Amino acid sequence: MEGEIFAKTTEKDVTSAIVKSFHSMLIEYTDSDVIVVGGGPSGLMAARELAKVGKKVLVIERNNYLGGGFWIGGYLMNKITVRAPAEKVLDELLIPYQEYTKGLYVTDGPHACSKLIAAACEAGAKFLNMTTFEDLIIKERRVSGVVINWTPVQALPRQITCVDPIALESKLIIDATGHDAFVAKKLEERGLLKTRGYGSMWVEESEDAVVNHTGEVFSGLIVTGMAVTTVFGLPRMGPTFGGMLLSGKRAAEVALEKLKGFE
Repeated sequence: MEGEIFAKTTEKDVTSAIVKSFHSMLIEYTDSDVIVVGGGPSGLMAARELAKVGKKVLVIERNNYLGGGFWIGGYLMNKITVRAPAEKVLDELLIPYQEYTKGLYVTDGPHACSKLIAAACEAGAKFLNMTTFEDLIIKERRVSGVVINWTPVQALPRQITCVDPIALESKLIIDATGHDAFVAKKLEERGLLKTRGYGSMWVEESEDAVVNHTGEVFSGLIVTGMAVTTVFGLPRMGPTFGGMLLSGKRAAEVALEKLKGFE
């Protein structure tokens, strides 16, 4: 408001506040209950579900924004659709929507995405943006962490890209990296898992199949969202997101069950 006077501070205080609070969080989350790789709708939903029951959850996202395709829908038209019964998730997150045809609902992508991000943050999930997944920690045939680096490192000339990554430990990893299934592919490179590649688009078949196949595919690794289609050779679903949201919920359920073994 006019005449309002801001609190006195200095530039060094602003810098110090950023650096200390970020590094305090990073140190705390070098060891987590669950690391979610990918901050799209399925990853955010899984993170939210786990964090709200007190689990220590860190989300790794290679972009400088969260939400993946949830922001922009299909063909850069920022309306997104969900099919029943996934509108129950929209109700849960207080996201307004309209019924387009029976059982098919449409909502604004930016609004839905913002609500989901806020829900994950409010539940207690933490985030590392501009952070690229490079590799896995595997001990005694069990996934037990991730190797990460700053995303901009990939853009450096090859002659100067000798920037060593760092490693973070966790009890479980959730691969929410979409069609690329980056985490599962690292196991495939080592002959520990076989991925089949996603099939052609078939909305009705894909959403049910993705949710039903969401689960642990290697000791310590759970796949969710479109990564499921790539691992199991399922049809792709296109610009409808109910299956992504419910797959994220299912991934969290599987994770909670697996975490009981660490108690």
